Amino acid sequence: MTRKAPELDVDAVLDDPDTRVVVCCGSGGVGKTTTSAALALRAAERGRQVVVLTIDPARRLAQALGLEALDNEPHAVAGVGGPDRGTLSAMMLDMRRTFDEMVHGHAPPDRAAKIIENPFYQTISSSFSGTQEYMAMEKLGQLVATGKWDLVVVDTPPSRSALDFLDAPQRMSTFLDGRMIRLLSSPARAGGRGIRKLVGAGFGLFAKAVGTILGGQMLADASAFVQAFDTMFGGFQERAQKTYALLRSPGTAFLVVAAPEPDALREAAYFTDRLSGEDMPLSGLVLNRTHPVLAPVSAARARSAAENVGGAGSQIAAAVLRLHADRVELAEREEHLLTRFSGAHPSVPVVRVPAIAGDIADLDGLRRVGELLAGDEPAAPAAATQA
Repeated sequence: MTRKAPELDVDAVLDDPDTRVVVCCGSGGVGKTTTSAALALRAAERGRQVVVLTIDPARRLAQALGLEALDNEPHAVAGVGGPDRGTLSAMMLDMRRTFDEMVHGHAPPDRAAKIIENPFYQTISSSFSGTQEYMAMEKLGQLVATGKWDLVVVDTPPSRSALDFLDAPQRMSTFLDGRMIRLLSSPARAGGRGIRKLVGAGFGLFAKAVGTILGGQMLADASAFVQAFDTMFGGFQERAQKTYALLRSPGTAFLVVAAPEPDALREAAYFTDRLSGEDMPLSGLVLNRTHPVLAPVSAARARSAAENVGGAGSQIAAAVLRLHADRVELAEREEHLLTRFSGAHPSVPVVRVPAIAGDIADLDGLRRVGELLAGDEPAAPAAATQA
């Protein structure tokens, strides 16, 4: 007997005052950004003080929130809440600006200026693997620390690997504590008396090898960056550890977002296994763009009727019956995929969000998505177009 997945109560997650952070994670192209914005709007209209942090959203999503554009600072969304009611602010992660803010927060002004002007810093702050994921979590920490909002909703970067987001704080910390970085910073740690006195001739071979690969100027830039960065390294590590602790705290709720497609659910399974394995607070799975059956007629019966229909309008009737049969078969394939996921993860609650037609162009569109997430609105036949 197939065991049905428990239902995810989205409103219970949003209404719980102990829930301070909601993290929407999953692969790209499954409606994660729209889901994040719709959850944030629904929470605000149910009384929470909310900020939503999105990662590279489509321009039309900013317009749906009534904003001309989103940037690295939270902007209030007009038409939501009011005095003694919930509020909504929205922002888009600017990876480089967030890194700059972190440097200014951990280093004296003169040292911070040297770091930010360094060509090596300018490279890693915008292109180092994992930087976007880490900076999303750095910005999350900043937003929580202000105490201005009682709920932060995070739309995580679309990662090729389901592990990138959770690994980012540790990966950045490991990079900055690695052998090469420690060697490059050795002049500062040796009191300026030179590298060789501290680490011997072995560093000369190391520098020559790295210089051949990176180029002499790049090596010099890297060494200058690390020496300037050295005094703030402890603060960087401490922030990474606090970020990871925040993700594991009971006040955080992870929602894995997927579409009823093999690759998306495979990625969702990776996320689910990793979250469970590290005791992260997983609240459930949001399955976007589903196609519920609208009438209790099997595909076989609908196709048979289409072949035998007669009389006026028979062609139209036959087309409608075939369309229904296609819809039933699609719904059955989606249900089979979800059954496989739930068979492997029987305790994970699930909410199905039916596909809707057209772009999400305004707050009313986001409200409708929120109603579907909460199960407040019946499904309607439509094409899947959520971003």
